[in-house]
Order: sequence, then structure tokens, then C-alpha cells
Amino acid sequence: MRVGAWLLFMATGGDWQSSTDNLDCRQFWLWQTLMSIQLNKQQIENLQERVIGWQHSHGRHQLPWQQDVTPYKVLVSELMLQQTQVATVIPYFNRWLAAFPDVAALAAASEDEVMRLWQGLGYYARARNLQKAARYIDALQRFPATLDEWLQVPGVGRYTAGAVLSFAYNSYGPIVDGNVRRVYARLFALDGVPNTPKLEKQLWQLAEQLTPQQHSKSYAQGLLDLGATICKPRQPLCDLCPLAADCQALQQNRIADYPNPKPKKAIPLKDGHFWLVKQAERVLLVKRPPVGIWPALWCLPEFSQAPPAAVLAGQFSHQFTHYKLAASVWLAPDEHIAGVAEQQTQWVDTGNLADFGLPAPVLSYLLQYFSGNPLSAG
Repeated sequence: MRVGAWLLFMATGGDWQSSTDNLDCRQFWLWQTLMSIQLNKQQIENLQERVIGWQHSHGRHQLPWQQDVTPYKVLVSELMLQQTQVATVIPYFNRWLAAFPDVAALAAASEDEVMRLWQGLGYYARARNLQKAARYIDALQRFPATLDEWLQVPGVGRYTAGAVLSFAYNSYGPIVDGNVRRVYARLFALDGVPNTPKLEKQLWQLAEQLTPQQHSKSYAQGLLDLGATICKPRQPLCDLCPLAADCQALQQNRIADYPNPKPKKAIPLKDGHFWLVKQAERVLLVKRPPVGIWPALWCLPEFSQAPPAAVLAGQFSHQFTHYKLAASVWLAPDEHIAGVAEQQTQWVDTGNLADFGLPAPVLSYLLQYFSGNPLSAG
């Protein structure tokens, strides 16, 4: 007997018949969830047919990575779409494919070229992981063909591997991302905070059960489209959902409860101090470390506190996932330039700043500064 079922059994006084016969709707679904959800073949096929049928009629079919599909295009789009909305990704994707049309081109590119094209998209480790993946595949001289082979590719996790198999090969490839998580959590009234082990295990079990061996591409795209356009985080369009008749959250009038919200935490404010070192129409940039915030990007030199005798040049702010940066930019006296000598540096013409891979808030500040509006930058 599973632990969850045993707890329910004991909560009803040890009467197994009573524990299963006298449940209200919510208790039953809780019990079924604890026992792990097992659907019969007819239920699975019915759900698959509705998702696939809806996707064919109402889903998205004109996204740039859906045209002339290749494994490389899918890989690029999936890494860009992590933590980023489709509308934001589209222009980045198009520029990326123009610069790096295939795996070989990306594998041969310099890190600076890669970071420059990723500038502004955030979560910069994705760019470095994408190039690592390209170099691995280029050395392999073929694209991986199975789930296990894709999971060997640097930077490729369970979701990305399943997405490439589904969208590039129309092969069996279970996926769970934010959209799929929301659809399944509401459909089956799954309690648990997203990204916690218990809930993620249930979601992946469902994904493995429900993903069809045939037409996996349409099913996976249908789930993503439902989550993005119908089963939205706020104000979902339940009247238009093909799964509404079976949605446990809707039947319980608890749509807003699923997925369970994460406990709110106060976002800390951190100070940052950057030096603005100028010579005529040039500015000094340093290459940031390959790990940490803004990895491997060019940036103004950063120090733990304001340099002595420095003059405030301006300020900007930026919201990271776990904290908010309140940055001050200081005009450093010439004698302090030696403080950045041990870092990789480069003098850059102010008119060429946009050609370097700078963090978006730093680039925005510098462009405003050199346009004559420094204190309002950021």
C-alpha cells in the first residue's frame, strides 16, 4: 500500500471500504493523486485526440522555428524560450539564424559573437550552453537520435530532449515546462509547489503516460499552446478549453489555486558600484568571469564600494530573479585605472558599444550617458 493511501486509510478509522466509498469529489482526486494517477487506454486516447484536434484547428503554426524544421532550429528555439516569452524570442531567433545558420557556424563562432547576439535576452548561461551543445554535436558529426543520446548533450535537460524529439522528429518525447505544468496541475488538481520533487515526479509520470507514440509533435505543441493561450496563469479562457469537461480544478472552482503558488519572499536590494573610465571618445570595458551574474559579458569595471574621490556619474537599476540591483556609476580618477589591470580589458569607441555583448541595463545606461542624459539612465 502506498504511503498516501495508508494515511487516508488510517484517517478514516482503518475502514478501507469507508475510506474509498465516502469521499467527496476533492477527497477522491486527492486519494487518486496520492496513489499516483493511472489512466486507462480509452481515457488517454480521448485526451490525446482532443489536444491534437484543438492544436490542428486553433494552435500556433506560423512561429519561425516551425518552418522548415530542423533539430538545430528546435534546439535554438527551446533554449531561447526558457524563462522567456515567445514574442520576445522571435526577433532574437531570426537574428541568431542569420548569423549562425547551422551547428557548424555556431560551433566556430567566438564567445563574444555569441554573447553579443544574446544581449538583452537574459539568463546568459543559456547562450554558452547552446554553443557547448553545438560544439558537441559538430564533433559528433550527426544529431542525436534518441532521448538518451540527447541527454548526453551539454546544456540539454529532460524537457529540451523531449521537445527536440517531438518537434524535430515527431517521435515520442514527453515534455514538462511551465505551460504544461499548469495544464496538468489544473486538469488533475495536483497539489504541490512547482519545481518541488514530489510534484515534478507526478507531472513527469503523467507526461510519460499521456504523450502518444504517434503524433507526438502535435500533442506537445497543443499542450504548449493551451498553456500559453487558453490555460493562462490569470484569467484563463476555460470556456474555450477542449479539456474543460474533465478539469478537476474547474469542477472544484479552484482554478486560481493551481499550480499552488510559491510562498512569497521579500526581494532583497543590493548595491552595485561600477567605474566609468573614459579617454576621449572611448570607454574602458572588462570581460566578466564565465560564472556568476552576466557571465562572459563585457561590462564596466565593478567593485565592492565606491572608489575614493570618485564623482557620481549616474545610476541604474535592474531586477534579477532573486534580488534587485541598485547600481551607481562613478567617474573614477585616472590613478585608479590600475585597479582593473589584472582583468581582461578593452577600450571601445562609444559609437561601437552596441556591437559588444554588454548586459542590457549597462548598455542602456551608457547609451544614455553618452547621449548627454546620464542621471536618468536606467
